[in-house]
Amino acid sequence: MKNLKYIFNILILSIFFGSCSSDDDEITAVETNPVEDLNLLYEISAEGHTLQMYSEKEQLEVGYNEISILIKDLETNQYVTNASPTWMPMMNMETMSHSAPHTLLNNSEENSVYKAYIVFQMPNNDSERWELKLDYTFKEQVLEKIIDLDVVSPIDGLKKTQVFTGSDETRYIMAYVNPKKFQVAQNEFEMVLYKMENMNTFPVVEDYKITLDPRMPSMGNHSSPNNQDLTYNIATQKYEGVLSLTMTGYWKINLKLLNENDEVLKGEEVTETQSESSLYMELEL
Repeated sequence: MKNLKYIFNILILSIFFGSCSSDDDEITAVETNPVEDLNLLYEISAEGHTLQMYSEKEQLEVGYNEISILIKDLETNQYVTNASPTWMPMMNMETMSHSAPHTLLNNSEENSVYKAYIVFQMPNNDSERWELKLDYTFKEQVLEKIIDLDVVSPIDGLKKTQVFTGSDETRYIMAYVNPKKFQVAQNEFEMVLYKMENMNTFPVVEDYKITLDPRMPSMGNHSSPNNQDLTYNIATQKYEGVLSLTMTGYWKINLKLLNENDEVLKGEEVTETQSESSLYMELEL
């Protein structure tokens, strides 16, 4: 009788743990939508498939824009994971055309989502517009699509991008990246820096330094303590530092760009007689 009771208890425990294991399997099998928190900006129909472009922004803006592209096979209702897309943004002006700094599209994090970013230097206007040339493979065919882009100035009106010529006669493009939302605290601060080699080529600038001097013009132009200048991170290809903000309101982030020899290429020191640098970003929190 004792043996029978023992066997019965073992059977109950087996059923219980088996049920828990089954529940865990069902939980881990649930897939998350990789673009759930993003905004669908464009959906373009093509033969047998659609192209979708997502961004965390509601519109493409002058400056840094992270973009995700998906290609949906309408026959299988599945997203394509082997499209190998390449892209080239182009600004078509009245007398000339030029591209913009951008990274290569890749799907290393999520097979069906091709991610990269573009730094737009200027907005569209009535006679000058951005377009995106997208090349990709669908069902073993190499295809090309031209997408008209609507690029606007930042909705909040703040300066987040600088295009300038340094004292070395080089044309630079600098853009703010992170954080997405500032706090009254020490914020991890990121920017990207490119130089213009020609109208279509913008290599990353490495091993320079960007100094930070945040000021509040409405509060006697006071600064803040414990800022850390931005230096280049080879892994992320971004410039990283710490921006200290001590109160809410409008801040002007005065900057200086120094080359590898600590020579100032752009920007000025803020002093009693020099209230701001010619190189700066703006934020409000």
